[in-house]
Amino acid sequence: MPPPTNAFADLLLGQAGREPGRRLLWGPDGTTWTYGDLDATSARLAHALAARDVRPGDRISVQLPKSAGLLALHVACARVGAVWCPLNTAYTDREVDDLVADADPVLVVRERPVRGVTTVALAALQAEAESLSPAYDDVPRSAGDPAVMLYTSGTTGRPKGAVLSAGNLCFGARNLATAWGFSRDDVVLHVLPLHHAHGLFVAVHVTLAAGGALRFHEAFEPGRVLADLPACTVFMGVPTHYTRLLSHPGLDRTAAERVRLFTCGSAPLLAATHEAFRERTGAAILERYGMTETHMIASNPLHGQRRPGTVGPPLPGVQVRIVAGPAGDSASDGSPGAAGVAVHDRGVADDSSSGATAPGAGEPGGIEVSGPNVFGGYWRRPELQATEFTPDGWFVTGDVGRFDADGYLEIVGRAKDLVISGGLNVYPKEVEQALDALPGVLESAVVGVADPDFGEAVVAAVVAEPGAGLDPEELRRLLRADLAGFKIPKRVYVVEALPRNTMGKVRKDVLRDQLA
Repeated sequence: MPPPTNAFADLLLGQAGREPGRRLLWGPDGTTWTYGDLDATSARLAHALAARDVRPGDRISVQLPKSAGLLALHVACARVGAVWCPLNTAYTDREVDDLVADADPVLVVRERPVRGVTTVALAALQAEAESLSPAYDDVPRSAGDPAVMLYTSGTTGRPKGAVLSAGNLCFGARNLATAWGFSRDDVVLHVLPLHHAHGLFVAVHVTLAAGGALRFHEAFEPGRVLADLPACTVFMGVPTHYTRLLSHPGLDRTAAERVRLFTCGSAPLLAATHEAFRERTGAAILERYGMTETHMIASNPLHGQRRPGTVGPPLPGVQVRIVAGPAGDSASDGSPGAAGVAVHDRGVADDSSSGATAPGAGEPGGIEVSGPNVFGGYWRRPELQATEFTPDGWFVTGDVGRFDADGYLEIVGRAKDLVISGGLNVYPKEVEQALDALPGVLESAVVGVADPDFGEAVVAAVVAEPGAGLDPEELRRLLRADLAGFKIPKRVYVVEALPRNTMGKVRKDVLRDQLA
């Protein structure tokens, strides 16, 4: 019988065992690390976490800026078998308090304390670890054990922690590394946050799985990106990054000639942006589709036609079906998808085993996903299993899409109200609650509208209380006390009334058209 292993830690540190002296990281502060450095530093931090009685399955909430130390702490967490719970660095203390209360961690790593929870600064934890052993016997974990919990969309205002297993993460990273042709020779220019699935699951895990290297930028700045592109082979970004690169005079074919792969995700990329980038650089951006709950679902091909406006076919081993009806509306028997499905699994175009008729070719419907990439459920939200998963185990994404004749998936829209602005998730209900609490605001509605820079821009309509005078810019200023900057509406409109249907529900489709 083989000895027990920790597959997730092995994924992150495999190259350390093969080539410990190989360059891994250029940090934003000038730090340079090898894979051996990551191995030793994460081992010391793992000992420090164990000394604090962190045990397998315990949650660790982390709110820290991008750094080599943060990466080492992530790996250390995997080595002790704890669950990594990263928090957006833009969150206010109130937002952090809410999420920490939900996650119930044994430890928070953050500069400022969180009331009622043991909190330690990263520098203090590093000091505790400095004299400890650079070798650590990783705690054995199975593929089904939880490894990471990220908070994702919710329209009720209550957070949802998506719990991904070691198996989900290992499958997703290796699957994507193969699909995108990653190797030990790749250098990824990393401008994404590490608290987001794009920056962590896709950019970091895939690179480490392939034994490649990372060049960390603390944030996206076009001039710095263009200066470092010649030393890199891969750039991963969101639509905002590409529109801003296009506005920089330094973007040309020479700047991009060594980069073999430009990818875009986290928000829709306008076809015009795709074409403009190709004209300037000669490179076709590869669009893909994933979610926090599912890792990566579909991708335009590395070799083959990359079609603007589509996210390509499903990745190997991942099944995607389009459910007849608006975004997978439940059938009369209460089972989502009973109205009919089209199943795509690397060329399997239809599954008639359901006994139902698939939507017509090219017709939109709800997107549902199945495969080893799909998470098992939300943290302490068992009631969502019946609404977020079908009776036969498929995850209901809440997105609307359709396949073309060649099996390329197009994302038509979202049934949920989630707005993705600049690659970051904004939940309208949370912004509406903050607006409604402001003096003089009777009610509000928040929507996302198409934006060439951010993919989607957060826009709000507010109705004033009788006799109240509202200043849109003052409302935006007041919101900054309770909301992270990326959640603040780009524009606020004062309106006489919100459009409603006969049942009194706000017609956000109408409002979106009015505010676009």
